[in-house]
Amino acid sequence: MRPDDPFDDAVTARAVIAADGTLARWSEGARLLLGHRAEEVVGRPAAELLADSTGPLPLPADRWSGTLVLRHRDGGTVSVWVLAHHRQPGGDGPGEWLAVTPLEATDHDLPDDPLVRKAVFQSPCATMVFDQGLRLRGVNDAMARLLGLPAGHLRGLRPTDIGGRPQHSELERQLRQVLRTGRPHDMQTHMKARAESHAHAWLARLAPLTDRSGRVRGVCVTSHDFTEQFRARERLQLVNEASSRIGTTLDVTRTAQELADVCVPALADFVCVELLEPEEGDETPGRLSPPVSLRRVAQRALTDDTPEAVTQVGEVVEYPEDSPQADSLVAGHSIVASVPAGDLDSWLSADETQARRIEKFGVHSMLSVPLQARGTTLGVAAFTRFSQPEAFTHDDVLLAEEVTARAAVCIDNARRYSRERETTLTLQRSLLPRTLPRTAALEAATRYLPAARSGVGGDWFDVIPLSGMRVAMVVGDVVGHGIQASATMGRLRTAVRTLADIDLAPDELLTHLDDLVLHLSEEAGGDSGPGEVGATCLYAVYDPVSRRCTLSRAGHPPPVVIPPGGPALHLELPSGPPLGLGGLPFESAEFELSDDTVLAFYTDGLITSRGQDADQGEALLLEALSGASGPLDETCDRVLNSVLAPGGATDDVALLMARLRGLPSSQVATWDIPADPALVAPIRKQVLDQLAAWELLGASFTAELVVSELVTNAIRYGAPPIRLRLIHDAATLICEVSDTSHTAPHLRRAKTWDEGGRGLLLVAQLTQRWGTRHTTEGKTIWAELALADME
Repeated sequence: MRPDDPFDDAVTARAVIAADGTLARWSEGARLLLGHRAEEVVGRPAAELLADSTGPLPLPADRWSGTLVLRHRDGGTVSVWVLAHHRQPGGDGPGEWLAVTPLEATDHDLPDDPLVRKAVFQSPCATMVFDQGLRLRGVNDAMARLLGLPAGHLRGLRPTDIGGRPQHSELERQLRQVLRTGRPHDMQTHMKARAESHAHAWLARLAPLTDRSGRVRGVCVTSHDFTEQFRARERLQLVNEASSRIGTTLDVTRTAQELADVCVPALADFVCVELLEPEEGDETPGRLSPPVSLRRVAQRALTDDTPEAVTQVGEVVEYPEDSPQADSLVAGHSIVASVPAGDLDSWLSADETQARRIEKFGVHSMLSVPLQARGTTLGVAAFTRFSQPEAFTHDDVLLAEEVTARAAVCIDNARRYSRERETTLTLQRSLLPRTLPRTAALEAATRYLPAARSGVGGDWFDVIPLSGMRVAMVVGDVVGHGIQASATMGRLRTAVRTLADIDLAPDELLTHLDDLVLHLSEEAGGDSGPGEVGATCLYAVYDPVSRRCTLSRAGHPPPVVIPPGGPALHLELPSGPPLGLGGLPFESAEFELSDDTVLAFYTDGLITSRGQDADQGEALLLEALSGASGPLDETCDRVLNSVLAPGGATDDVALLMARLRGLPSSQVATWDIPADPALVAPIRKQVLDQLAAWELLGASFTAELVVSELVTNAIRYGAPPIRLRLIHDAATLICEVSDTSHTAPHLRRAKTWDEGGRGLLLVAQLTQRWGTRHTTEGKTIWAELALADME
């Protein structure tokens, strides 16, 4: 037997009872008290020691103390006080501890030890003294009340005998340390007196007791109750934790879940957050009156086998009158309901599911707190206790209201942000092209992704058909996020289409767009000075006849070109300044691109989504675009999946991909026109012959009139050399007349007796559209005929 074995004890009678109710061990103290030797009683039923052996020994599952009358070996009886409890898991012995002291052995007096008596009586706090063997030598009445055990019957017990809890094992470890070092030690512990419904927080001072020679003879444990301070500190800690953990994102569900996570188990054993459903077309919930429908958005419980399984997140629950949730919402303040007090009888009698739930999990106290922010009731947070024995107190209600109020503001912010984001996203998508125009010059595919966290921005893209079968491609990015950025994007996109319609060169278009951004900045700033409106833009024009592409950029990432069968690489373009700086020039670059070449235009949100620098993002983009020979839609998806971070883009992403298609030379006819009006008739004849070769005889009459008028005007008002060009595809026939004069004709309506002025009016009436574009050599007047209208 070990030296510290509790059965090596002649002071207190001790025994161990096996699971079958028989005595497994018997101490020397038990022999002295009852006269039975160990070999006489070990293996016999413990109940035979009772004076009245007809009933079982009263040993419940947890812990029991009280008085019993036991049978002495000589046939007499002994009245004793008994402390019985389970041995801790992993300990020695097969069953229960049983510690016995005779009632007549002590009468609340401390042992005749001056050191012990002085330590106990001079302390106004709860005090107990242990000797060198860690046996309890004495306690005062305050400590006896704290332990919930009779003061006169504790002599000889060890710390683990008193309660067997982990804190008492820790107490024994600290006591041994004080005995070994001779230095005092402070420790905190939680203990609950048997007469109390909740645990107290104690600060214990372990001081060594020495004799006159300085030898440590024992340890004095003095405890100070600082429960209120401890609880106040816990409440403050919970509030601080709620401030840091609730509202980390602008997501309603995530914020509600953070509220539930913070409060379990610090405040309740189960917490659910349920929100009111807004009325159709309204951002605020409707009038509150029972029954109330709530959608559960978050919940948290101590374990998986909890009330969590009754209602799942996302389900709508209807709470009738007299339920805590409905009553707190209607009343507008917190409501505490106690099951034993019958506060929930009316509700549970009408809801058998909830009644079974409460009975199954032992729910005894519920707290319902309405979620209110900025004068609006958003929902309710329900707190439930079934594992914690204490009911919700007034301080608990105040704490729950404080934490819930913080969460309600965060939830309201998240809902407002979600509504604003949805509004902005709707505006953004309405300002972007819903479908791309079909052109013979290219095949295009696009993708737009709003930012996952920072909000919708001002990224945009467009494909604009131009005269002469040419097509413009544009991608831009407005600085900032939100509705203002989307509105600015819409204005810039409209301006680009307007400027493109007058056939401005890319660098000239960006110059005009730069001026517009400056004006927008002035408008945004008002009297206080210029605002902060900025943007980047990349503008390109592709001519399928010449197969040449002209590009210019304003602070925008360069495009990626993927030649047929070749690797992806960046086009080297002059780097122009961002829009809105003003006064700085823009330059263009021209490239000849073969058929089936793919161009990729994008905004910087694509290459900076992973928090990496732009060079790393561009490397990933080039890798994803290499060998882009399949359908463009599949290529767009592959690029987004490869380059973007798994959590989504941190900024808006716009991606425009175009596969270029040159126009065959067989679909283009060109003539040089002498500046002689008498030669117009032969030109008309050549045009008719060409239309016959193209099998476009249905358009011959209209085309002859248009060509005659445009050529005659060029000879009369233009400057040589003059050139006529016909271009056609499956749907359109284009007539172009170019000369070196920069004077542009304009449409006017001739009066009744005027001899001229009707030529361009006739052209406008007979064609689908017409216009003038200026070049470095002069101008070109063009007109488009819809072939479908002439069949």
